[in-house]
Amino acid sequence: MILPIGDVPNERGVPLATYLLIALNVAVFVLLSVPLGAARPEPGDPVLAEYLRVLYREAGPQAAAEAARHVSRYDLFVFEHAFRPAAPSLQGLLLSMFLHAGFAHLFGNMLFLWIYGDNVEHRLGAGRYVLAYLATGAAATLFHAVGDAASEIPMIGASGAISGVLGLYFVWFPRNHVRLLVLLPPFWLDTVAVQSRIVLGFYLVADNLLPYLFARGAGGVAYGAHIGGFVAGVAIALLARRRSVVARPADYRRAPKEVAADETAVGPALAEGRFAEAATTYFALPAEATRRILDPSEAVALGDWLRDHGHVDAALTVFRRALRDFPNAPGTALVHARLGEVLLDDLDQPATAYQHFMAALELGDPEAESIARRGLAEIAARQKRRFAMRRRAS
Repeated sequence: MILPIGDVPNERGVPLATYLLIALNVAVFVLLSVPLGAARPEPGDPVLAEYLRVLYREAGPQAAAEAARHVSRYDLFVFEHAFRPAAPSLQGLLLSMFLHAGFAHLFGNMLFLWIYGDNVEHRLGAGRYVLAYLATGAAATLFHAVGDAASEIPMIGASGAISGVLGLYFVWFPRNHVRLLVLLPPFWLDTVAVQSRIVLGFYLVADNLLPYLFARGAGGVAYGAHIGGFVAGVAIALLARRRSVVARPADYRRAPKEVAADETAVGPALAEGRFAEAATTYFALPAEATRRILDPSEAVALGDWLRDHGHVDAALTVFRRALRDFPNAPGTALVHARLGEVLLDDLDQPATAYQHFMAALELGDPEAESIARRGLAEIAARQKRRFAMRRRAS
């Protein structure tokens, strides 16, 4: 058995939205699923007859006979109110995200949400995080429904929305490590740290894509929903990343009328130390027009000036555009290190800063390496779950 038990690095503070979602799922289970699951329906209930007819038609006589022996009022509640591809409803789409088939189903989903949700919530903010959770959950359900549009079998569980959280995490925190509890009874019990993209890639491909392609419908698992939610999360993260690069910082939304949007003027102004003019001219240009007009060392110089003068968002944009334009050029390591410093010291985003510090180390620049090691030491000191940041697998 292999079970995830945590990730590093993680954000400080209390992820209120994540805990609220966990609490809501648990409350629905305790207050609705458990009592209704212990109650048998009335034999003459017309919903029971329809439920058994659907099972007989879609799952076969053996499944219908087994259900007749163990059916509960919760089964009928789910059948009536949860999302069914052949009879879709907005109410069912929302409600299905908070219903579970049993304790094991609930526990697995909430464990994944607890591990991965806090970093994503900190990156997005609580409000946008909840919206992303619901949006990816809806996308997951609809993706599954497209592939099984005639089905009357209801689908339930938070795993589609949580897969969306995993997709966001996959894009934003590729260098994080996930702590896995490995139990091979009766002799071996250990924990190992594995790079997050390996863990999440395995989840997507081995746990969902291959079963979806070759064992669709087996075990009653909605593999299509997991895939749809994950892909939706990846799409949201990539769109957000692009927006962070192309958007004009708030301090430079309105360029003075006398400033000409001339890409050839930025470099000379910077070389002559006219940083304010260089910044104003740079941000007067459309994002696409700024491609490669500053090399990494010039981007660092302008970004440092912007940061020192309180324009943190503008500094972030300059650094991000430099990484867009020169992902592997000499000097890129220092851009990563400076970007990590801004994220850590100015914006309190240690998990996001960690990605850039690790990238700076991988590129092997001595100045950048010194900055990155200081940043990584600070991040390690801030961890709320103090797992050793060592790599046993990568």
